[in-house]
Amino acid sequence: MDLKALQYFIQVVDAGGFARASHVAFLTQPALSKAIRMLEDELDMVLLERGKRGTQIKLTAAGEVVYRHAQQLLSGRQALLHELDALRNLSGGSLKLGLAPLGSAELFAPVIAKFRQLYPKIDMQLLVRGGIEQTLALQKNEIELATGIIAFDGEFDGLRIRNDPMVVVVPKTHELSCCEELQLTDLRGLSQVMFEPEYALYELVLDACDKAGFVPAEITRVSHADFGIALVAAGTGIMVLPQIIAERYRVDAVVNVPLASQDLRWELSLFWRKQQSLSFAAKAMIELVKQQLEQSKP
Repeated sequence: MDLKALQYFIQVVDAGGFARASHVAFLTQPALSKAIRMLEDELDMVLLERGKRGTQIKLTAAGEVVYRHAQQLLSGRQALLHELDALRNLSGGSLKLGLAPLGSAELFAPVIAKFRQLYPKIDMQLLVRGGIEQTLALQKNEIELATGIIAFDGEFDGLRIRNDPMVVVVPKTHELSCCEELQLTDLRGLSQVMFEPEYALYELVLDACDKAGFVPAEITRVSHADFGIALVAAGTGIMVLPQIIAERYRVDAVVNVPLASQDLRWELSLFWRKQQSLSFAAKAMIELVKQQLEQSKP
């Protein structure tokens, strides 16, 4: 059913006749009359009682039904266009962003603050999740964008935000604290403080140790970097961390020794599903991150 024909029908009824409606609809009377006839033919019902020329038209019972629903349909169409326009102009809508527990405060807090400043009417939901949970949340369409460590493939695409070297956090009293640089093999036989398995960094470090030919002697798992470093300071073990994270939570009782490994680096990304049609808000966030990356280039 043509919404335009329904609009003409409402205009004829509201105007009380074809002559007055033709001025409102910017259509000749014959063309307007033809449009209403076609609507009646489509519905196979008479909608208007047409009297003599100059007399006001009246709605039939069927016409009253069509008039009522036509108003609702056109009102719904207007609301639909208004809402789409709000999304397009970023004056409405929502954005669900999954944040990695590591690095988000350092790297994404300024971007998020800028986004809120530019688009205050966007409902932003920030969900802190581990790497495995991030991927599942994207696949279930629970979030549009995610941050974390991931390999771009046929399913995911994104932006590389940071590529940081790793350091080994050791107690100041440990014999390795005097080293200028450490190899992964230097960690053989040492107890390690590591993140919980749902963190992508856990698998990253574990795989690197495996390639180096050993398994950490004893693992103490944590969910927060500051607590992990506190455990290192207390003598629980050593901890492999991205340099930016280790420096942020550094305490006097530990030393951050650079790790000489090109295979083990911390690559944080903003990523999304290739098959997912991104909202205007998500695209705006991606553009803002791109601008931030350009400004941070040396």
